[in-house]
Amino acid sequence: MTTPSPAPTSLMANAIRALAMDAVQQANSGHPGMPMGMAEIGVALWSRHLRHNPANPNWTDRDRFVLSNGHGSMLLYSLLHLTGYDLPIEELKNFRQMHSKTPGHPEYGITPGVETTTGPLGQGLANSVGMALAEALLAAEFNKPDAKIVDHHTYVFLGDGCLMEGISHEACSFAGTLKLNKLIAFYDDNGISIDGEVVNWFHDDTPKRFEAYGWNVIPHVNGHDVDAVDAAIVAAKQSNKPTLICCKTVIGEGAPTKAGSHDAHGAPLGAEEIAKTRAAIGWKWEPFVIPQEVYAAWDAKEAGKRFESTWNDAFAQYQAKYPQEAAEFTRRTGKKLPADWAQKAQAIIAAANERAETVASRKASQQTIEALAAVLPELLGGSADLTGSNLTNWKASKPVRAAHDGESGIQWGNHVNYGVREFGMSAGLNGITLHGGYKAFGGTFLTFSDYSRNALRMAALMKAPSIFVFTHDSIGLGEDGPTHQSIEHVSSLRLIPHLDVWRPADTVETAVSWTQAVEHHGPSVLIFTRQNLLFSARTDAQIANVAKGGYVLRDWNDDIVARKVILIATGSEVELALKAVEPLAREGIAARVVSMPATTVFDRQDAEYRERVLPKGVRRVAIEAGVTDFWRKYVGLEGGVVGIDTFGESAPAGVLFKHFGFTVEHVVETAKAALG
Repeated sequence: MTTPSPAPTSLMANAIRALAMDAVQQANSGHPGMPMGMAEIGVALWSRHLRHNPANPNWTDRDRFVLSNGHGSMLLYSLLHLTGYDLPIEELKNFRQMHSKTPGHPEYGITPGVETTTGPLGQGLANSVGMALAEALLAAEFNKPDAKIVDHHTYVFLGDGCLMEGISHEACSFAGTLKLNKLIAFYDDNGISIDGEVVNWFHDDTPKRFEAYGWNVIPHVNGHDVDAVDAAIVAAKQSNKPTLICCKTVIGEGAPTKAGSHDAHGAPLGAEEIAKTRAAIGWKWEPFVIPQEVYAAWDAKEAGKRFESTWNDAFAQYQAKYPQEAAEFTRRTGKKLPADWAQKAQAIIAAANERAETVASRKASQQTIEALAAVLPELLGGSADLTGSNLTNWKASKPVRAAHDGESGIQWGNHVNYGVREFGMSAGLNGITLHGGYKAFGGTFLTFSDYSRNALRMAALMKAPSIFVFTHDSIGLGEDGPTHQSIEHVSSLRLIPHLDVWRPADTVETAVSWTQAVEHHGPSVLIFTRQNLLFSARTDAQIANVAKGGYVLRDWNDDIVARKVILIATGSEVELALKAVEPLAREGIAARVVSMPATTVFDRQDAEYRERVLPKGVRRVAIEAGVTDFWRKYVGLEGGVVGIDTFGESAPAGVLFKHFGFTVEHVVETAKAALG
């Protein structure tokens, strides 16, 4: 029996075109144009360069591939299916259907081989910058002159839409500054978006733009010539800069009447056009039928097995020479915390309790980071140009810097200066987190979480354990005024599913929030103050209950039985609740103070615990320097809320808190009104 000869690259590319147009047609929705236009680019990269193992999508030293123009998801699904991932043809037939592994946009954790969730344009590109940064840092940290265990590329496909998004500027400027030479991007220059020809609204000189960023640019590549794309990739790998390969393509290539038009962008081609396309490209097979010779040409399972086996042999030699480093690398890339983490975490919390300091929670955060860095070498901090205000650095932190002129790689560090790039930082954090090897966090002012918001949402969607630090959390910011004072931000962040939001009240709660974020299997937001917060003494049981998101900090005075009220507060307002207890007692009202640093975590507790903390039938008052509506879920319409539903003012913090009613007197009056 003779082995069939390898399919020519035209057949390999046309298999992508056929699968894309057939799947979109069957789903009656989707984007066939981009997969058909980038088919040859996919052939060049995936069949000649991409180091991956379909049998083990999580192999540590695999190349990362990101489809930033995620609407063209059928390109990625076709590549995964054809190369041998666990994505059978039935899943492609179920494109965009309920519970399939082929959703409308690629989703991390749903489809084997998908490295990140993409769709919001530009974010995949920013994720890829984070992945390339993680690779460079791990290589600088673990590779030895005689042993390389980290040596892979990050490849990203992107289109005009990605480059129009502002995040592309943030991410690509940053990548060029750090000379992330293992990052190779393919620009699908087809000149078409949903509204038509982009020249009418996007006329940038993209090559010059990227040259200005410090990238290596390879312009004028025929994106339909596999050998030309292949040669560009070979050249890109020789550069000591990130590379943009500008591929001129035709959207919907192969479709006789719709190619080159926005009609091919985001809708099925239609049965008639598909029939004409089959004839035009010589594809004689029925929908979803791929000939064996094409499967054989695409099959990457044996090559992937060899790639991983070769790496395993190299790692075994590394392990023999450098056992401690190998053990640490295995732990960190396996996303495991140190064996003694639980004890170390408790010690960090206990130390904060023993210090009993009254400091700003941003300072308490820095103290906790200092302690965490001593036990978590994977801690990778950073800030969007506000390090001295966010306090995200620590004594032993070392800034990440670009390699010296003429060199490749990076100067290792564990603190990243992201510059004024809040969105790019947050999406980059997601890329670092998804890559593995580091526990990454980045900081900015809370009001600028608006710039970061969609990256936070994507982290939550992926359940990626990124840590977002936001300081200057309310009108307590003071003189900088309403542009910088967060009013609605805390509550709005709590509305994002799967996102844990912590607003701690003092040093102990800050330490707990940090340790919980480190342990959490999803993203966390840590929100800290500019102003000092009063330390509160706690029992061991109370300290343990902080991790439950809400707990009784001060209980009722049992001598007062006539009227009872529960004061629920977070952050800086916990001190205000505590100070209201005695004045309420003088009014014959027993007040329980519930500190609720993380409503999202409290809501996950069992009903019995939540009832113990917030028993039914007792009137409640919530106190937080932010919008009031969120708290109605806890206090009801009959309860009270001390909050702020306007924007702030420019004045010293103390003046502002008094002006907006954050006083003991107002809390007492609100409690009395709630009790009737």
